[in-house]
Amino acid sequence: MNVGDRVRLMSGREEGIITRILDNNLVEVAIDNDFTIPVARREVVVIAAEEQKYMRQDETAIQPSKRKEPVAPVLAAQGIYLALVHQSEELLAVTVVNNSDYDVLFTSGEERESKYRGLQNDKLAPKGTRVITHYHLKEFEKWPSLIIQFIQHRNGSPTLFEPVVKRVQFKASSFYKSKRTAPVLNKEAYLFQLDQKPVSVNPDKIKEQLAEAVEKSENYKLTAPEHEVDLHIEKLVEDHSGMSNSAIIKIQLERFQDALDRAMATNMHEIVFIHGAGNGVLRKELQKILSRTPGIKYFEDARKEKFGYGATLVRLK
Repeated sequence: MNVGDRVRLMSGREEGIITRILDNNLVEVAIDNDFTIPVARREVVVIAAEEQKYMRQDETAIQPSKRKEPVAPVLAAQGIYLALVHQSEELLAVTVVNNSDYDVLFTSGEERESKYRGLQNDKLAPKGTRVITHYHLKEFEKWPSLIIQFIQHRNGSPTLFEPVVKRVQFKASSFYKSKRTAPVLNKEAYLFQLDQKPVSVNPDKIKEQLAEAVEKSENYKLTAPEHEVDLHIEKLVEDHSGMSNSAIIKIQLERFQDALDRAMATNMHEIVFIHGAGNGVLRKELQKILSRTPGIKYFEDARKEKFGYGATLVRLK
């Protein structure tokens, strides 16, 4: 039982299409390709392909006025496509189409309000298709972004292709202009190409880039910060006139974090941050960061006879 299967409800004569697998025991079915309802798997039975073919022939015989002319094959550009095909006036089957000479390994998911949910994954043979979900046109404004990840492969091929991640965000201004005949399916659909021209990977170029990265890392030498780090803004920038308080704090905290990271990385035992007394805002921000940073033994006011209450001593583990 898969997304796209036509099923009949065992409790009645209604038929529909499975639009989602909700969990191991529950599926979502679009009744008459219109409204959707959740149904227990045990309450539906898949209609055999032979029966569907017979029913279609029977309907055509009864309603000859609705017979459609066959769609002529289309010489579409090779590539990987996302096709939204009408199942009814409102319901669209979202389908991945592999119109290429390569196998395609893909995963699909949707993102709503920065939350990702996986949908389907499969291996598509050349000229293969897979329905991943269904959407209703009447809910167009609520459609999520679709994220398709895929890589092309063929046994014995001398070409290595890069993995592709494609995010499809549907906008009314372009969506309704995308209608054309989908390759492989040979049906009218809202069609989006997921790949551009496949980009081959040059192994020699990758080796050069890796060698350059290694050379840079070998030449880089981490230096320990000074024992006393002055965070007064006039010590950090040449001209701070016109800067807002938030901009000043941002620069001071960046300098603090950099010095603290380098102190810990170079195994320093202690470091002093001079922040001044002032209104105490910077001091409080430093202490907040220190309190949640692992590797800190403790921190306290530095020597009052030297700094007053304007510096913090940090002991490192």
